[in-house]
Amino acid sequence: MRFTISKVGAIAVLATMMPTVWAQSSRPVVPGTGIELNNVGDDFEDPNWQYIPNNPKSTEDINEQQNNPIGKSTNGRWFEGIMRGHPDIVKRVATPPDGLPGSQGALLMQSLYTGIPNRPSFKMHQEDFIANVQYRTGGPIAVSQTPSATTRVYLPPIAEWEKRSGPQFAFRAAVETTKQTQKKAFLLSSTEDENEVYWPGMFIVLESKHQSGQPNDYAHIRVRAARNGGDFKGPDILVTGWWTMGMSFTPDGMIHYYARPGIEDLTADDYITSQYPYGYKCERFRTFFYNVVNGDNGKTWTSSWIVDDPKVFVLQSGTRTASRR
Repeated sequence: MRFTISKVGAIAVLATMMPTVWAQSSRPVVPGTGIELNNVGDDFEDPNWQYIPNNPKSTEDINEQQNNPIGKSTNGRWFEGIMRGHPDIVKRVATPPDGLPGSQGALLMQSLYTGIPNRPSFKMHQEDFIANVQYRTGGPIAVSQTPSATTRVYLPPIAEWEKRSGPQFAFRAAVETTKQTQKKAFLLSSTEDENEVYWPGMFIVLESKHQSGQPNDYAHIRVRAARNGGDFKGPDILVTGWWTMGMSFTPDGMIHYYARPGIEDLTADDYITSQYPYGYKCERFRTFFYNVVNGDNGKTWTSSWIVDDPKVFVLQSGTRTASRR
């Protein structure tokens, strides 16, 4: 389903607007290239697929309450974000029209209270639904193996989105680098290496006509992040329905972002940008996860976000269980 928005969306135009550092890197790798790790990801085809929320969900980012035990899927492939909790609704649903051939099941995520349940904050909050990757693969995946993650995301008709300007949904990754920190003791100082975790990704953002005063809604992908840590605008979203999104992580420490409308596998034509987010060189890939976002007013649900067939790939399998694509 199409909706009317600005036509300033061509990748060729956007290339002149985005931070460009890819020329310093090795060639970007299309997400989905190589060997699929079959012990992570999901296809949601099991009719008995179930998520056990173990409520109350965690709200550590707001009131330092982790509320263990955390929510988990019965197949061991998903768990609640310990910092921000899980969406209020996590359930297997019938695959929306025009999905992947043969797909009968997909995953719905939706929330009313993205902050503390029954205590609306009237501020934007988000919740995490995290793929269990590093624990099922025996630890983070080194970028020397060129890991990548892909997913299909169903964007409902724009009229069904929350009538609020700002991020609505995100597909993100948890990655690691080594950061040097200064340690001081009395008159002595030293430099120590510390593990630093950060969370790049792509946000689906709406500029709502109900808030902007413009005649039409305007949606786009926003990339996290540039070298300076700032988010920046990616492609316009000119069509709703199914989209395919992906990120790859190459041995030079760069992160490469791709997206396209439709269910087809990503190709080089779907390239958006390559970055060193926050100036970091990525060393290890931990996992991928989804965010659902709303204004946490106690009345308005997030949009009904549906995903299907999230997968992780590597160019070299190492010792991990894998099947070739």
